[in-house]
Amino acid sequence: MTLLVLAAAWLLWSGLYKPLLLGLGLFSCLLVLVVAQRTGFFQRDAFSLHLTSRLMLYWAWLLKELVKSNLAIARIVLSPSLSIQPQVVKVDASHFDRVGQAILGNSITLTPGTLTMDTIDGQLTVHCLTDATAADLLGGEMIRRLAAAMRA
Repeated sequence: MTLLVLAAAWLLWSGLYKPLLLGLGLFSCLLVLVVAQRTGFFQRDAFSLHLTSRLMLYWAWLLKELVKSNLAIARIVLSPSLSIQPQVVKVDASHFDRVGQAILGNSITLTPGTLTMDTIDGQLTVHCLTDATAADLLGGEMIRRLAAAMRA
């Protein structure tokens, strides 16, 4: 299946249909598959393409949260008082596998006002710009939605 996707992409983007070039294109697609297989790219715990369809609702929710957070941070930055309360919090993500921890850490970092600084033994260390962003994060809505998407 992956070979077909790679070959179709190569044909679409190259637009060249001469026999020599078709053969070289097929060879390059096969070479990519061999290298990917030898490097362990398709291991289930690292290759998370199987989660894509289940994460669509999570991504839609995250997009909405990104917009809300962008507006809140813009309001803070543009206010004359600049009311920030920087703090570092710990988020427990030990119940997720490595892929889930990476998705959670990246989701937190994408959200304005928060930054995942480190992860050790399933504990994410997160810098929050305000008390409200820390409270939202520790409230667990993001973790709950991601957990639902990962087990669905």
